[in-house]
Amino acid sequence: MKEYIKCPHCGADVVRYKNPLPTADIIITRQDSILLINRKNPPEGWALPGGFIEYGESAEQTAIREAKEETNLEISHLQQFHTYSQPGRDPRFHTLTVVFFAQANGELKAGDDAKEARFFHIDKLPDNIAFDHREIIEAFFTAKA
Repeated sequence: MKEYIKCPHCGADVVRYKNPLPTADIIITRQDSILLINRKNPPEGWALPGGFIEYGESAEQTAIREAKEETNLEISHLQQFHTYSQPGRDPRFHTLTVVFFAQANGELKAGDDAKEARFFHIDKLPDNIAFDHREIIEAFFTAKA
């Protein structure tokens, strides 16, 4: 979508494109459990580790960085799972996420914008899962079966 705004310096019309914001999320599993973080910031709830792709960073680099920042885990064997781009998947604004899955090693410790990080058995997920992450988790375990 494009819109026209006035240049603050010369007053000319300038085109500004309003595009979805790119993010990356990562699925980390152990047997029949999945790692979720309890978010410090709105929207509240449990979520896959992840975040916004920074300028000059690939989606893969974002997934690895966010996993380290939010869980203290080192990522290996990163593979792309799926892309989700439905408008409204994030109540704040339109985002597009590239979802990865990987193996992880290290001592699990919540950090950055995660107030807690822990593994949940797939049959005992928390009720308050943020964004469309429940749909993503269900799709992943269905594809894995």
